[in-house]
Amino acid sequence: MPISPDLTHSLPPPASVDVAIVGAGIIGVSTAYALARAGVRVAVFEKGAVACEQSSRNWGWVRTLGRDLPEVPLALRANRLWGEIQDKVDVGFRRSGILYLQESDADAAGHQAWIDGARAYGIDARLLGSREARGMLPQTARGWTGALYSASDGVAEPQLAAPAIAALARAAGAQILEGCAVRGVELSAGRVSAVVTEHGRVAAQAVLVAAGAWSRLFCGNLGADFPQLKVRGSVLRTSPVDAGPMAAVNGRNFTCRKRADGGYTVSQFGASMADVVPDSFRLMRLFLRSWMANRDFVRLRFGKRFFEELGIPRHFPMDRASPFERHRVLDPRPSARGIEQAWRRLVHAFPAFRDARIQQSWAGYIDVTPDAMPVMDAVPRLPGLYLASGFSGHGFGIGPAAGEAMAQLIQGQAPAIDLHPFRYGRYGS
Repeated sequence: MPISPDLTHSLPPPASVDVAIVGAGIIGVSTAYALARAGVRVAVFEKGAVACEQSSRNWGWVRTLGRDLPEVPLALRANRLWGEIQDKVDVGFRRSGILYLQESDADAAGHQAWIDGARAYGIDARLLGSREARGMLPQTARGWTGALYSASDGVAEPQLAAPAIAALARAAGAQILEGCAVRGVELSAGRVSAVVTEHGRVAAQAVLVAAGAWSRLFCGNLGADFPQLKVRGSVLRTSPVDAGPMAAVNGRNFTCRKRADGGYTVSQFGASMADVVPDSFRLMRLFLRSWMANRDFVRLRFGKRFFEELGIPRHFPMDRASPFERHRVLDPRPSARGIEQAWRRLVHAFPAFRDARIQQSWAGYIDVTPDAMPVMDAVPRLPGLYLASGFSGHGFGIGPAAGEAMAQLIQGQAPAIDLHPFRYGRYGS
């Protein structure tokens, strides 16, 4: 259930802060929380409301399983931080366990290869045989041969999480300003000196761009070419179901996880769609290989979104309304076909869902990079500017750890987790 913005209670911005953060999604508020706890004066500026885009529209998984290996240390640290956060405020976090089901020897071999690669990080993942995996599932019509399983992985509630972490950040001294778009960044003597918001200038020694699907546009206006595209993901939630699986399940062509309200969040990888837009052609050289490798999971579509983005200026001044004010919230329609397929596959796999109802469906724009890993780095040639974006649908679960690492980087400390795989320049920018 996406969060809707209420812009009637925005506060006046401060005159100055140490760090200004652009975007109040899970990454932005987690970074603010870590910085505020360290005594740094920090303010988060959000054009809409906290978590009104993808941070409240995702699946809610907190997982180590199946991640690209460089993300595994972030995921392990995040799992611990989610537990600490849940002890302070309700974010719906619980260690439900996660199952990646398999139907063939090839599936099992792929899962074992991932375990072999990730074992050095201290993961608790293991392979389950058919009997053990089926013992964790309701009656099923599919021939599952086993599963990749982690008992310590779990879920949190996206509608609760970022707002609750934002509240913790406020309590620690951070300012969170909703309905306050940042138009751009001022430079003095070649480095960041301020952000310019729709409500005035705020002096700052450092700026973090954590703007999700908007980050490419924001960075591009500063002369930083961040290769990022948007993928529309569609999700549904069901009425309460008593007999469904307690663990979150990746059924290969559908996913489901139990919600705090007793229903299930359901989706499928094939419910993702990439609109062909002008940036698709500008970035084709970098994304073509990824598109070809994932064509079974992400469908391309040419439609009105091409012309909508064609009409958005790539460069704009800071003394007038910016694109971020003209369109505050990306709220795409869900794919009816993708939703119907995910529901049909879920009911086929687990007949226990046959009497449930689809209570709501929604969509959000996922910020993706060519290698499906985020950029978490200082932006070259713009001292004082940092970027944490392009999480490619993986950001919610690792959000607290990503925020902690970015806070360390911004403070000039060596992050406890190696961020070299997430460097800005790996695409040749």
